Amino acid sequence: MTLTEDDKRGRGAPLDERITGALVGAAVGDALGGPVEGYSPEQIAERHGGRVHGVVGPWNGDAWRTARPIAPYHKGDGHVTDDTLMTHALVRVYTRVRDHLDAHAVADHLVPDLMGTPRWIPELEAEALPLQRIFLAEKWLVAQIHYGHVDPREAGVGNIVNCGAAMYMAPVGLVNAANPAGAYAEALDVAGAHQSSYGREAAGVLAAAVAAACVPGASADSVVDACLSLAKDGTREAIERVCEEASRHPDFESALCPLREAVAPYDTVGPDYRSPSLGARRPSRLHAVEELPVALGMVVVARGDFRQAVLGAVNYGRDCDSIATMAGAVTGALGSAVPEDWAKTVADASRLDLWAPAAALTAVTGEVFARDVSRRRAHERAFVELGGPACSD
Repeated sequence: MTLTEDDKRGRGAPLDERITGALVGAAVGDALGGPVEGYSPEQIAERHGGRVHGVVGPWNGDAWRTARPIAPYHKGDGHVTDDTLMTHALVRVYTRVRDHLDAHAVADHLVPDLMGTPRWIPELEAEALPLQRIFLAEKWLVAQIHYGHVDPREAGVGNIVNCGAAMYMAPVGLVNAANPAGAYAEALDVAGAHQSSYGREAAGVLAAAVAAACVPGASADSVVDACLSLAKDGTREAIERVCEEASRHPDFESALCPLREAVAPYDTVGPDYRSPSLGARRPSRLHAVEELPVALGMVVVARGDFRQAVLGAVNYGRDCDSIATMAGAVTGALGSAVPEDWAKTVADASRLDLWAPAAALTAVTGEVFARDVSRRRAHERAFVELGGPACSD
């Protein structure tokens, strides 16, 4: 695959464009993946007469309200899902705190936001509390922290282990742009309020991937290398296996089944996504969430191209809205252009300003970096006074 001229220029994109690309790209991926979530590549191709190449309607057409009573949501037609709702909620926390976050920031700001402020929910086509839309694994935050008064740093223990925290960790990577280790550490702290085990690990590695994508001259391969330098246990092995397989494929069509086969030994859900195995989503040092390795694999297959990575994630099926959210965030942070027609369609259909959160987070990121520099200089001065070597300026 050859990069377009826009994508070549994107490799040198400034930070504000990378933040915008990551957040808008994540929302677009989310919206494209939503209507085919839970199905296999074969089912998706049969339903749509081939691969999905853009925004499509609900899987069950006009019967979307009643076809699946457990999830009466208008998935499709460009509507974002809870992945984007949670991402925007985390951006709002950053705009309040205007510094690095931790698990206590989740308790003090994210939980009240989810349960106390009505917002427009595209899939409900109504204004409602975000709490009324988010999945059970995210409702856990409210149950444990607000009602259970659990220490926020430990509140994720006992939750089902899934990608629920990883799916909205892109803002952590952006605030720590070009500092994957810092992003990884901060995301692990933030995600401790929500997830444990390999679900928490996935959140840390996704944030690291987005931060690594912001490094000038970054590529799909350099992002994966940064992830492998930080990831632990089954998550690291799954990323390595999936990305090694991805490197053999020239396009997502040939990669769909091989990537699933590569990640299967680490995935606890099993072959039938809608009927998880009895061992599904339990803590383990041997396993990994499926979504993160596959998202990174699609980024590798696409050589960092947004359109191809997101379409690969969408047509992979299973939890493809979250996979496409992650792939969109990473490729957007790399500077690969988000198609304007997709972004406009999703923004209009969802009735959301997809660019305002990016502008807000860009301002916060600058402030946080300035604070980091000041804190680092203070540390350097103190260390020199203690007899340590002077730092070269």
